[in-house]
Amino acid sequence: MTTDDLKKHADGRMQKAVDTLKDVLARLRTGRAHTSLLDHIRVAYYGSEVPLNQVANVSASDARTLNITPWEKQMIPVIEKAIMTSDLGLTPATAGNVIRVPMPQLTEERRREIIKLARQEAEGARVAIRNARRDANTELKTALKDRKITEDQERRTQDDIQKLTDRHIAGIDKILAAKETELLEV
Repeated sequence: MTTDDLKKHADGRMQKAVDTLKDVLARLRTGRAHTSLLDHIRVAYYGSEVPLNQVANVSASDARTLNITPWEKQMIPVIEKAIMTSDLGLTPATAGNVIRVPMPQLTEERRREIIKLARQEAEGARVAIRNARRDANTELKTALKDRKITEDQERRTQDDIQKLTDRHIAGIDKILAAKETELLEV
Protein backbone atom coordinates (compact mmCIF):
# COMPACT_ATOMS: atom_id res chain seq x y z
CA MET A 1 0.00 0.00 0.00
CA THR A 2 1.46 3.37 -0.98
CA THR A 3 1.52 6.31 1.42
CA ASP A 4 -1.15 8.07 -0.67
CA ASP A 5 -3.42 5.02 -0.42
CA LEU A 6 -2.79 4.90 3.32
CA LYS A 7 -3.73 8.58 3.70
CA LYS A 8 -6.89 8.10 1.58
CA HIS A 9 -7.90 5.06 3.62
CA ALA A 10 -7.35 6.89 6.93
CA ASP A 11 -9.22 9.95 5.62
CA GLY A 12 -12.14 7.73 4.55
CA ARG A 13 -12.36 6.09 7.98
CA MET A 14 -12.20 9.48 9.71
CA GLN A 15 -14.89 10.92 7.44
CA LYS A 16 -17.09 7.91 8.16
CA ALA A 17 -16.82 8.66 11.90
CA VAL A 18 -17.87 12.28 11.26
CA ASP A 19 -20.80 11.21 9.05
CA THR A 20 -21.96 8.69 11.66
CA LEU A 21 -21.89 11.41 14.32
CA LYS A 22 -23.99 13.68 12.10
CA ASP A 23 -26.58 10.90 11.68
CA VAL A 24 -26.71 10.18 15.41
CA LEU A 25 -27.03 13.84 16.34
CA ALA A 26 -29.79 14.35 13.77
CA ARG A 27 -31.83 11.74 15.63
CA LEU A 28 -31.48 13.54 18.96
CA ARG A 29 -34.69 15.39 19.53
CA THR A 30 -34.56 19.13 19.94
CA GLY A 31 -37.55 21.38 20.51
CA ARG A 32 -37.95 21.91 16.77
CA ALA A 33 -39.56 19.60 14.26
CA HIS A 34 -37.39 18.33 11.42
CA THR A 35 -38.08 15.42 9.11
CA SER A 36 -34.78 13.62 9.77
CA LEU A 37 -36.04 12.94 13.29
CA LEU A 38 -38.18 10.09 11.94
CA ASP A 39 -35.61 8.69 9.48
CA HIS A 40 -34.70 5.69 11.66
CA ILE A 41 -38.33 4.61 12.23
CA ARG A 42 -39.27 1.46 10.33
CA VAL A 43 -42.80 0.19 9.68
CA ALA A 44 -44.25 -3.18 8.68
CA TYR A 45 -45.27 -3.01 5.03
CA TYR A 46 -46.51 -6.16 3.29
CA GLY A 47 -44.43 -8.46 5.46
CA SER A 48 -41.18 -6.51 5.54
CA GLU A 49 -39.76 -3.67 7.60
CA VAL A 50 -39.22 -0.50 5.55
CA PRO A 51 -38.21 3.05 6.49
CA LEU A 52 -41.12 5.40 7.21
CA ASN A 53 -40.16 7.75 4.36
CA GLN A 54 -40.75 4.90 1.86
CA VAL A 55 -44.45 4.52 2.77
CA ALA A 56 -45.36 8.14 3.52
CA ASN A 57 -44.48 11.75 2.84
CA VAL A 58 -42.94 13.40 5.92
CA SER A 59 -42.91 17.19 6.17
CA ALA A 60 -42.65 19.89 8.82
CA SER A 61 -45.75 22.08 8.79
CA ASP A 62 -44.29 24.50 11.35
CA ALA A 63 -41.47 24.64 13.91
CA ARG A 64 -43.28 22.29 16.31
CA THR A 65 -45.31 19.89 14.11
CA LEU A 66 -44.45 17.11 11.68
CA ASN A 67 -47.05 15.99 9.13
CA ILE A 68 -47.01 12.43 7.82
CA THR A 69 -49.15 11.64 4.79
CA PRO A 70 -49.21 7.87 4.09
CA TRP A 71 -49.52 6.80 0.48
CA GLU A 72 -52.00 4.11 1.50
CA LYS A 73 -54.81 4.74 4.01
CA GLN A 74 -54.38 1.34 5.74
CA MET A 75 -50.84 2.38 6.77
CA ILE A 76 -52.12 5.06 9.19
CA PRO A 77 -52.47 2.80 12.28
CA VAL A 78 -49.20 1.00 11.49
CA ILE A 79 -47.30 4.30 11.25
CA GLU A 80 -48.92 5.61 14.45
CA LYS A 81 -47.89 2.48 16.34
CA ALA A 82 -44.31 2.66 15.01
CA ILE A 83 -43.97 6.28 16.17
CA MET A 84 -45.46 5.57 19.61
CA THR A 85 -43.19 2.56 20.21
CA SER A 86 -40.07 4.42 19.04
CA ASP A 87 -37.55 5.85 21.50
CA LEU A 88 -38.57 9.43 20.68
CA GLY A 89 -41.42 9.76 23.18
CA LEU A 90 -43.79 11.33 20.64
CA THR A 91 -47.57 10.98 20.46
CA PRO A 92 -49.08 11.12 16.95
CA ALA A 93 -52.61 12.40 16.29
CA THR A 94 -54.56 11.43 13.17
CA ALA A 95 -56.70 13.96 11.32
CA GLY A 96 -58.25 12.32 8.26
CA ASN A 97 -55.46 11.08 6.00
CA VAL A 98 -52.73 13.03 7.80
CA ILE A 99 -50.86 12.05 10.95
CA ARG A 100 -49.71 15.07 12.94
CA VAL A 101 -46.81 14.67 15.37
CA PRO A 102 -46.53 17.63 17.76
CA MET A 103 -43.12 18.19 19.32
CA PRO A 104 -43.45 18.73 23.07
CA GLN A 105 -41.38 21.48 24.67
CA LEU A 106 -38.15 20.15 26.19
CA THR A 107 -37.53 20.72 29.88
CA GLU A 108 -34.20 22.18 31.01
CA GLU A 109 -33.27 18.86 32.61
CA ARG A 110 -34.01 16.94 29.40
CA ARG A 111 -31.96 19.43 27.37
CA ARG A 112 -28.98 18.84 29.67
CA GLU A 113 -29.38 15.05 29.29
CA ILE A 114 -29.47 15.34 25.50
CA ILE A 115 -26.37 17.58 25.51
CA LYS A 116 -24.57 15.05 27.70
CA LEU A 117 -25.53 12.28 25.26
CA ALA A 118 -24.37 14.40 22.31
CA ARG A 119 -20.99 14.96 24.00
CA GLN A 120 -20.62 11.20 24.57
CA GLU A 121 -21.36 10.52 20.91
CA ALA A 122 -18.84 13.19 19.85
CA GLU A 123 -16.18 11.63 22.08
CA GLY A 124 -16.90 8.24 20.50
CA ALA A 125 -16.36 9.78 17.06
CA ARG A 126 -13.07 11.36 18.24
CA VAL A 127 -11.91 7.96 19.50
CA ALA A 128 -12.77 6.40 16.12
CA ILE A 129 -10.69 9.08 14.38
CA ARG A 130 -7.75 8.53 16.72
CA ASN A 131 -8.01 4.76 16.10
CA ALA A 132 -7.82 5.39 12.35
CA ARG A 133 -4.71 7.53 12.94
CA ARG A 134 -3.14 4.83 15.13
CA ASP A 135 -3.81 2.11 12.55
CA ALA A 136 -2.34 4.24 9.75
CA ASN A 137 0.77 5.00 11.81
CA THR A 138 1.17 1.30 12.64
CA GLU A 139 1.06 0.47 8.93
CA LEU A 140 3.65 3.17 8.29
CA LYS A 141 6.00 1.72 10.90
CA THR A 142 5.56 -1.75 9.39
CA ALA A 143 6.30 -0.39 5.90
CA LEU A 144 9.42 1.36 7.23
CA LYS A 145 10.59 -1.79 9.00
CA ASP A 146 10.05 -3.80 5.79
CA ARG A 147 12.01 -1.07 3.94
CA LYS A 148 9.11 -0.25 1.62
CA ILE A 149 9.33 3.46 2.47
CA THR A 150 12.08 5.79 3.68
CA GLU A 151 12.21 7.51 7.06
CA ASP A 152 11.48 10.84 5.36
CA GLN A 153 8.36 9.40 3.71
CA GLU A 154 7.24 7.99 7.06
CA ARG A 155 7.72 11.32 8.84
CA ARG A 156 5.95 13.28 6.08
CA THR A 157 3.03 10.84 5.94
CA GLN A 158 2.69 10.85 9.74
CA ASP A 159 2.48 14.65 9.64
CA ASP A 160 -0.16 14.48 6.89
CA ILE A 161 -2.19 11.94 8.86
CA GLN A 162 -1.95 14.16 11.95
CA LYS A 163 -3.26 17.10 9.90
CA LEU A 164 -6.18 14.92 8.72
CA THR A 165 -6.86 13.93 12.34
CA ASP A 166 -6.82 17.55 13.51
CA ARG A 167 -9.12 18.62 10.67
CA HIS A 168 -11.69 15.90 11.36
CA ILE A 169 -11.65 16.47 15.14
CA ALA A 170 -12.18 20.20 14.54
CA GLY A 171 -15.16 19.26 12.36
CA ILE A 172 -16.59 17.14 15.16
CA ASP A 173 -16.16 20.00 17.64
CA LYS A 174 -17.96 22.34 15.24
CA ILE A 175 -20.86 19.90 14.73
CA LEU A 176 -21.18 19.38 18.50
CA ALA A 177 -21.15 23.13 19.20
CA ALA A 178 -23.92 23.67 16.64
CA LYS A 179 -26.03 20.89 18.19
CA GLU A 180 -25.52 22.29 21.71
CA THR A 181 -26.58 25.75 20.52
CA GLU A 182 -29.66 24.24 18.86
CA LEU A 183 -30.56 22.34 22.04
CA LEU A 184 -30.21 25.36 24.30
CA GLU A 185 -32.52 27.51 22.17
CA VAL A 186 -35.86 27.97 23.87
